Amino acid sequence: MSKVTIHDVAVRAGVSIGTVSAVINHKSTVSKGTRQKVLKAIRELNYRPSAAARRRLQPAEEKSIGLVIKEVHNPYFADIIIGVQQTAAEKGYHVLVVSSERIYKQEQELVDLLVAKDVEGVIINPLFDEQADLSHLFDIKRRNIPLVLIENVRGIQASMVDVDNVDAEKAAVEYLIDHGHKHIVHFAGPKYSMHSDERIEGVRKAFSAHRLVIDDEDIVHVGARLEDGYRAGLAFFRDRGEARPTAVTCYNDLVALGLIRALRELGLRVPEDVSVIGYDDIDMASYASVPLTTVHVPKKTMGAQAAEILIRHIEALDAGTIEKICLPARLVVRASTRSLHPDDAGAVLGAGPPSSAAS
Repeated sequence: MSKVTIHDVAVRAGVSIGTVSAVINHKSTVSKGTRQKVLKAIRELNYRPSAAARRRLQPAEEKSIGLVIKEVHNPYFADIIIGVQQTAAEKGYHVLVVSSERIYKQEQELVDLLVAKDVEGVIINPLFDEQADLSHLFDIKRRNIPLVLIENVRGIQASMVDVDNVDAEKAAVEYLIDHGHKHIVHFAGPKYSMHSDERIEGVRKAFSAHRLVIDDEDIVHVGARLEDGYRAGLAFFRDRGEARPTAVTCYNDLVALGLIRALRELGLRVPEDVSVIGYDDIDMASYASVPLTTVHVPKKTMGAQAAEILIRHIEALDAGTIEKICLPARLVVRASTRSLHPDDAGAVLGAGPPSSAAS
């Protein structure tokens, strides 16, 4: 679905591009009848003038951008919100934050609401899988509303800020392999997340690089919440005995923390019986009863960069340019993992104080 341009409006109204521009800029050189034809074409095509043009028409109008997240309870998104808000405020923009709560229809309705509120642009972490209806994202593009994604979405040509989830998860699994772990399970995220698919790919690449085989049953689709990790942990580890895996990597820190509670209730110790690695490095990861080894994601920086890119697009400093920013993610080793090498005598790895790594 292509963008509606000023040329499309001119063709629909049967006038020149210059005439459409004159109408948009409220010039008095256009007759009343021609002005009405142009305005009618604009309404029919849902044409949206650039933010710069709209500010010329209404210079005193407050500037705002929309931010659509998946889950309001998740600390991962809290840090992204902070990054977006800080940068937006510095540049004179307000941020309208909405959450889809993992519901496709609600995401679509919220995007429509933001458009109706006449936001200058939208940052979104969209729900996505094979059955997802992404028409609302294509509609944003068609309406010439600047768009930045905080997660890759196939088929949407838009700027994006993210981390390399494949390489980061591969590094986490290789860390376990390098320390003697061979039976490793991955608690995967929800199927509406491309991040989940990318992290599964990272797991498989780590095994392949070390000429190890991971069975399909060792990829367990769990979810994204504390209770998802807890319930999956109880179900997976109950009655496994010595056949249990020695390590689990998790879709995010919430799943990992839920899993640790389940293991404790089953009488299993972390990391002595099972090593656990999370993902995101939310604040509570370093303050858990067993400080969590995890992949640090620069969440506030992601939000700040997304806001900077969006505002550049809004203010037409680089109109039409698509930016893809891939920020570094790194493993932070704490007390929830241990080595299985005999020379290490099963030493707990990274059992130091909470990390002070910034987002």
